[in-house]
Amino acid sequence: MNVPQVSIRDLRNRGGDVVDRVERGEHVIVTRDGRPVAALHPLTKAPVPLEALLERWRRLPSVDPALLRDDVDEVLDSGL
Repeated sequence: MNVPQVSIRDLRNRGGDVVDRVERGEHVIVTRDGRPVAALHPLTKAPVPLEALLERWRRLPSVDPALLRDDVDEVLDSGL
């Protein structure tokens, strides 16, 4: 895996852009005088509690499998 590098100067001048990249999932190595000195990586998100997941699941609309299949068949090429 080739991790992109950013100098401390670039981090100072374009810190918001670098953090945006990290927030989107990119890992970045910070360098000083060409030497790696730090790593930036996205923080993991807190897991959703089971009760919240169950409540979301209860609010989902019911799905008719036959109608879903018909919709999918209309969109996809069956020859693939």
